Order: sequence, then C-alpha cells, then structure tokens
Amino acid sequence: MNIGEAARESGVTAKMIRYYESVGLLSAKARTAAGYRIYSAPEVHSLRFIRQARRLGFLVEDIRKLLALWQDRSRASAEVKSIALEHVTELDRRIAELTEMRDTLAHLAAHCHGDGRPDCPILERLADTRAMPAAGCHAD
Repeated sequence: MNIGEAARESGVTAKMIRYYESVGLLSAKARTAAGYRIYSAPEVHSLRFIRQARRLGFLVEDIRKLLALWQDRSRASAEVKSIALEHVTELDRRIAELTEMRDTLAHLAAHCHGDGRPDCPILERLADTRAMPAAGCHAD
C-alpha cells in the first residue's frame, strides 16, 4: 500500500510516517518505479504501535527501545516494565510542575481585580524574575 493508505490504516499522518522514517523508528521503505513508498501490513502494525506509544507520551528514543523489545520475542518483560516505570516517574514530575504552575496562576488571578485599573499582580509577578525560579513557579 502507498503512504496515504498506510496513513489511513494506521491513524498516523503521512507527514509523521515520513518523520518516523527519518528518525529511524520505521525502516526505509521499498519504492515503486515512480518513487512511491510501499508499506506492508506489518509496517502498518508498527505504525499503530508507534501511535499508541506517542499517545502515552513516550519520547522517540523510548519508542525505539519499545519497538525493538516488541519485535524481539525472546525478550524479558522486565526491561519493558522498567521503561514504562521510568516514564511514569517522568509523567509524575511533569504533572507536579504543571500543578504548581496552575496553582501559582490561580493564586495570581484570584488577587487580580480584573477591572479598569492598570495595576495587575499577574503582570507584576511575570515581570519580577526574582519571584519565579527557572525550575517552576511558587505561589506566595
């Protein structure tokens, strides 16, 4: 099947298929005499695997490892679990950062009059680089 058909079958856009090929998640495809890529059912299955991994937020390098493990029938599941748990830890860290950002912004918005006056604690806090460490925001 051509790239458009593979895109429809897998739920991955043709642009992303080309990207996955460029970063080595999907091997270079055979081409027709006219230069069109040709995809087989196993490649479409791999694209679905990649799509699912991306939906779970895995980075390209982790997807590369997971694909290799998925294709290796003699693998131990311990390595897969390790990758998944490392990702859970990273997601927890990102959730904590986002929660902190949300709480800081909610705090600032609660203390903003939101009227016609020019004074605004939100803008004042954004302008005060001493108030916001690089790693995150902290509410007073």
